[in-house]
Amino acid sequence: MSPTDNGNSKVLVAPSLLSADFMRLSDELQAIEAAGADLLHLDIMDGHFVPNITFGPGLVKAIRKATKLPLDVHLMIDNPELYIPRFIDAGADFLTVHYEASTHLHRNIYAIKNLNVKAGISLNPHSPISFLEEVLGDADLVLLMSVNPGFGGQTFIDRTVDKIRAVRNIIDDKKYACRIEVDGGINAETGRRCAEAGVDILVAGNYIFYSSDYRAAIESLRK
Repeated sequence: MSPTDNGNSKVLVAPSLLSADFMRLSDELQAIEAAGADLLHLDIMDGHFVPNITFGPGLVKAIRKATKLPLDVHLMIDNPELYIPRFIDAGADFLTVHYEASTHLHRNIYAIKNLNVKAGISLNPHSPISFLEEVLGDADLVLLMSVNPGFGGQTFIDRTVDKIRAVRNIIDDKKYACRIEVDGGINAETGRRCAEAGVDILVAGNYIFYSSDYRAAIESLRK
């Protein structure tokens, strides 16, 4: 199945590049692609919306040239509407904005979709799923944060499993064409729990990039 198709016949794995060795970035990209990753997750942080700074459209554009994997770009930034065209021009295949950072969320979703890119909505751990009710039918992806965003290596928040299950029920009941992604503290055990609750895409950083065998780590998440 292509990562850009609808449906949830298998769990897709999106390694988070934030955990890669940036001194060997080209090698890391080749290795993660060869290991069977489905997407590549790129965390964009601005030091305002979250207490960390990562990278911008320039590096995304360079990554686009270096890999065939679909780029799953997650904007953890204030005023995302100002940067949507730049990250799409850089090569994003999925572009996700936060509910908490979007005054005009519906407008942002369609700004992305109208440029022929899959549009995602992300919720921080404290945000209830009721925030999604008016826009879930318009989104291609909903990204549920299972840690507080900003840094890798955090512990999975257990309540996320119930959140996934509740969103899965809404999507199935309404027959929405929207995938569920989860990001934060994902390993074989938490990934299994999320998959059982109905997640479609697992984002994992440290669990994959800090392992000695990228392929084995990715396959363990698919199981």
